[in-house]
Amino acid sequence: MDNRSIIKQLKLQASLMELHDENSFKIRGYQNAVFHLDKLESPMADMSLSELEAIEGIGKGIAGTINEIATKGSAQSLDDLLESTPEGIIELLDMKGIGPKKIKVLWKELGIESGHELKEAANSGLVAKLKGFGEKTQKTIIDALEFKEANAHKLHYAEAEVLAEELIELLKRSGIVASMTGSLRRKLEVIEAIELLATTNDLDATEEKINKIEGLQQNEKASSPKRWLGLMGEHRVPISIRFSTEKEQLKEQLTQTGSSLHLASTIVDKKTLRELIYETEKTTEKDFFESIGLDYIEPELREGLFEIEAAKSKKLPRLVEMSDLKGILHNHSTYSDGKNSLRDMAVYCKELGYEYLGMCDHSKSAFYANGLNEDRIVQQHKEIDELNEELGPFKVFKGIESDILYDGQLDYDDEVLASFDFIVASVHSQLKMNKQKATQRLLTAIENPYTTILGHPTGRLLLRREGYPIDHKAVIDHCAKHGVVIEINANPWRLDLDWRWVHYAIEQGVMLAINPDAHEKSGYHHMQYGLLAGRKGGLTAEMTFNALPLSKIEEHFASRKSQVKANA
Repeated sequence: MDNRSIIKQLKLQASLMELHDENSFKIRGYQNAVFHLDKLESPMADMSLSELEAIEGIGKGIAGTINEIATKGSAQSLDDLLESTPEGIIELLDMKGIGPKKIKVLWKELGIESGHELKEAANSGLVAKLKGFGEKTQKTIIDALEFKEANAHKLHYAEAEVLAEELIELLKRSGIVASMTGSLRRKLEVIEAIELLATTNDLDATEEKINKIEGLQQNEKASSPKRWLGLMGEHRVPISIRFSTEKEQLKEQLTQTGSSLHLASTIVDKKTLRELIYETEKTTEKDFFESIGLDYIEPELREGLFEIEAAKSKKLPRLVEMSDLKGILHNHSTYSDGKNSLRDMAVYCKELGYEYLGMCDHSKSAFYANGLNEDRIVQQHKEIDELNEELGPFKVFKGIESDILYDGQLDYDDEVLASFDFIVASVHSQLKMNKQKATQRLLTAIENPYTTILGHPTGRLLLRREGYPIDHKAVIDHCAKHGVVIEINANPWRLDLDWRWVHYAIEQGVMLAINPDAHEKSGYHHMQYGLLAGRKGGLTAEMTFNALPLSKIEEHFASRKSQVKANA
């Protein structure tokens, strides 16, 4: 039982206690415990009761609950709550925009015990009539339910990639050679189905082998002689394994990888790419593209946006690679809501071979994330100076993730903002905005001379909540005008800026920073997902801000600060 699993149970228990109107002091105790345990590095399962009680925010009762979960898999107190709560209600607790107290009202007053029943009640107007709800809350509920339904059984690319690799290994053990294809091979941020291409000259024998693999369940009605469809274990995301002979393997991989827009692109003599694929006798993708007068197009670019014209004119970009990245910007430590200390974050970043680290803990308005007041900023800067003396030539930059307030202003006054090397400006609160308000809020922040990087521009959480609507062109154009870098937040839940706007940003001369927004050391490894998002949009090393070496980053930060002083 790892820490994440234990914390998940404690969070659920706190929600259920609130749902059942238990002691508010006790509920806050569980919520406070979760906050502190999120930062814990040591495995709770290996700790004694006395060691658990010694953790900040953990009392004797919660320590006992943790110990019970670690040793038995669950706590009796949680089991009792689950037993007295309908399963559908438990699912509703995970819904964005509505808390346990409102769910209780819906359950007790309208008899709602599932998402389906809630949607029917909301669509019929019954929810709006409840005390404390109204039309606005009813609309929020409908939107949340529709979003949840639309994204059911989908996976983040990071999760889908792991699942696909497991499946490929299972097939390999049964003598079946398979590779990723479809949206998975194009590395889309959200995956609706795990699509694989298996090479075989005996379709029936291969299907039989697949059906013998433990954990795979075939959907016989949906399957066909050339495609196995089904599920894998407890995962509900569809599995699609397409069969191809060795002779047809290239054609199948090309047609299954490319999007419909990509394949419909006209190439020569009014023939589409799809038609040319069917005619080819080539055996490799590189040879095929060359034979029709195109540069080789990387799989992640095959979306039908700009790649065909660029390949025709021999202007396809050399996509940025992990080895191009010289530093990691926008990260958090225990100074705010991070799990690891500033020192640990710095040392590990250096160990990974990077030249610099940008430390950007939350600003003071983010009280929920232990944001830094002015005194703690001075304390952190002192520690950064000491670390730089010790770890040089590796450098830790003094940054902050400054909240963009509702009027577009940055957290802190100018004197405090001037004390940082750079500033990532991000929206974290009051997210319910129309397009005009959200866009203006960002434009105002971009105009602030202290803004260096615009953080996660839409605030989206993939498969969890939609981002606030913005005019992407207006925001990107404004960043170009004011010399502001835009972040591609590499957390697989965000990947924001969306890759579909990367090419436009590059065309406007806006540099992009691939930032992990790491809240612990392991978060640095999310850089790979931000890299994939950038590559999908055609990002090059030249247009990647943190592909700049340390000396150039120092010059850029110094230049921005001198401009502010000159214009003061």
